[in-house]
Amino acid sequence: MIKKEMIAMLLAGGQGSRLGVLTSKVAKPAVSFGGKYRIIDFPLSNCINSGVDTVGVLTQYQPLRLNTHIGIGIPWDLDRNIGGVTVLPPYEKSENSEWYTGTANAIYQNIDYMESFNPDYVLILSGDHIYKMDYEVMLDFHKQNGSECTIAVMPVPMEEAKRFGIMITDENNRITDFEEKPANPRSNLASMGIYIFNWKTLKEALIAKASQPNLDFGKHVIPYCHDQGAPMYAYEFNGYWKDVGTLSSYWEANMELIDIVPEFNLYEEYWKIYTKSEILPPQYIAPDGVIERSIIGEGAEIAGKVYNSVIGCGVVIGKDTVVRDSIIMNNTVIGSGCELDKAIVAENVAIGDNVKLGVGEEAQNDTAPHIYNSGLVTVGEKSVIPGGVCVGKNSVVFGITSAQDYPDGCLASGKTLIKAGDEQ
Repeated sequence: MIKKEMIAMLLAGGQGSRLGVLTSKVAKPAVSFGGKYRIIDFPLSNCINSGVDTVGVLTQYQPLRLNTHIGIGIPWDLDRNIGGVTVLPPYEKSENSEWYTGTANAIYQNIDYMESFNPDYVLILSGDHIYKMDYEVMLDFHKQNGSECTIAVMPVPMEEAKRFGIMITDENNRITDFEEKPANPRSNLASMGIYIFNWKTLKEALIAKASQPNLDFGKHVIPYCHDQGAPMYAYEFNGYWKDVGTLSSYWEANMELIDIVPEFNLYEEYWKIYTKSEILPPQYIAPDGVIERSIIGEGAEIAGKVYNSVIGCGVVIGKDTVVRDSIIMNNTVIGSGCELDKAIVAENVAIGDNVKLGVGEEAQNDTAPHIYNSGLVTVGEKSVIPGGVCVGKNSVVFGITSAQDYPDGCLASGKTLIKAGDEQ
């Protein structure tokens, strides 16, 4: 029988609705990040760097790009005969087929997969955070304390604590109580959604609670383990960790990569971030091209000026175009004489000549102010923006647009232009 000490289950089914048009055609963990990576590369790289060589990736929403990206796990050295990476979508069962309805329900539906490795421990991860963590150190902590469930926590400012699941611990880090998004938090240790369970404990909890609708770790599984008196500990993490769940946090996390001394360093030798890379030629910078404090992906051709931006692979930026404080994703083509300021432009977008993105004063977005804010302008993938138009701040463009879609040649700040068939 196969025996693995610890296997990982990576939850990558999320829709990421607060990323607006960026996730209308692709699951959040598959969204580009840092030029050449995708968000899921970070937890997968953490696994291989921590010696965890068996990872089940649970997909659900728009899984195609994620599946293609992961493939059989070669970039992460996870193409193993025993273990390796396995993509686990919801599947038809004879009596009633069901989608994954909650984080723990997704794990419950894959009990047979986990059982096949006869693990001592199961590591539960989420596929949409940017961080580096050695899970082996967390496992040592779990064993030393005789814990049955260890929850990674991070100290957060007290005023932010009400947004998280909060752990209350004694002087030995043992969890005595926890509160889900409390109005008056009693501690500032926020759960990071990273758990190590003894397999026996996890399996028992999943089976006991299986009939719960929307079976969830925070609401059902962890309270059950606590009620059963299982020893539970909080493992405190003090490194860089970013939930890139909103457009502004996604933009900030990308911008932090290009700080002079980046808080999150992509270039560390001993903790590499692995990804699936296309075979591309090197970047080409034209004689008049200017690049300052930016990340430029392979195969990019820059004839314009790029300041403080993250440019993906295969991006073309035309002559006399100026790009500032922006994220331009793979294979987007920007014409000449354009100006882009605080823009997030998704993959495979075509922008004509003399286009201005991010102009004028800020105005509240008219359809989804909770998504499109912070002065950003967002363009969904495969969109087309015709030459000579301007687009204001807190606005969004998605679809193949033509000059008629821009009254007087401009889409005002706070406006939403989503063409039929390209709905959010």
